[in-house]
Amino acid sequence: MRTILAGLLLFGAVSAVPPATFRGVIIDAECVRGGHAAMRMGPTDAECAQACVLSHDSTYLLEDGANVYRLSDQKAPEKFAAQRVIVVGSLDEKTKTIQVESITAEK
Repeated sequence: MRTILAGLLLFGAVSAVPPATFRGVIIDAECVRGGHAAMRMGPTDAECAQACVLSHDSTYLLEDGANVYRLSDQKAPEKFAAQRVIVVGSLDEKTKTIQVESITAEK
């Protein structure tokens, strides 16, 4: 039994994806293709993104110019809407979702 438990723990440690750093802009899923000009839910891109999440049940995403990633944490991105950020977390390649550990404004 100990051998099986040790094997499972070792497999979990080996198969865990290490955290990585991602840079990009926090956007919302509603405006990802058309941009905020088409939707214009507020006077700024940040207010538009926040309104889309609140009013249209949209979600915050990270867009890096080439890729768009889902974010597991939907509370932290709110204060960074339409801003360039650094996200630290583990990427699930299959779902293109970052398991967010932290989000900070890019300086």
